[in-house]
Amino acid sequence: MSSTVLHIDSSARAENSVTRSLSAEITARLAPDHIIRRDLATPLPLLDEAWIGANFTPADQRTDEQKALLAQSDALIEELKQADTIVIGTPIYNFAVPATLKAWIDLVARVGVTFRYTETGPLGLLEGKRAIIAVASGGTQAGSDIDFATTYLRHVLGFIGITDVELVAADQLSMDAEGSMERAKSAIEALAA
Repeated sequence: MSSTVLHIDSSARAENSVTRSLSAEITARLAPDHIIRRDLATPLPLLDEAWIGANFTPADQRTDEQKALLAQSDALIEELKQADTIVIGTPIYNFAVPATLKAWIDLVARVGVTFRYTETGPLGLLEGKRAIIAVASGGTQAGSDIDFATTYLRHVLGFIGITDVELVAADQLSMDAEGSMERAKSAIEALAA
């Protein structure tokens, strides 16, 4: 059976990025047949009034201009749909995800496309996928009360239907870089391919 990984990096650092290194190791460990690469160092557009208007216009009533506004979002969602596993490399910047990753989330979380509302609440439409988050931080402990990055990512991924979420953390690097990296490498080795 063939497998596809969507490999997303969001660190502003091109060189010496812990999360880029970890996400690459995770992707290699998974040994997928196909890799879709998305580097958010190339910024995505932010939502604006025109985009929101296009998004909430019924698909069969959208103008060519509205379709063009949604084209990037449609392409990003298609990448998600094609992937069996999503590997996200993200640093924790100021207790949360980088703005570039938030922009990606805003473009892929679309009502009627990746989630819908039901009588019992929201229902994610991208079920049956796995996500692995590679996170690094200087001082924030992953999963702690001040970690608004990994908790947010788990929530938003679940919101669109991806509930099988694993975390590889190289957290608190400023306090114990060697120990943190050893724990992260061990977590990668323990991942099922």
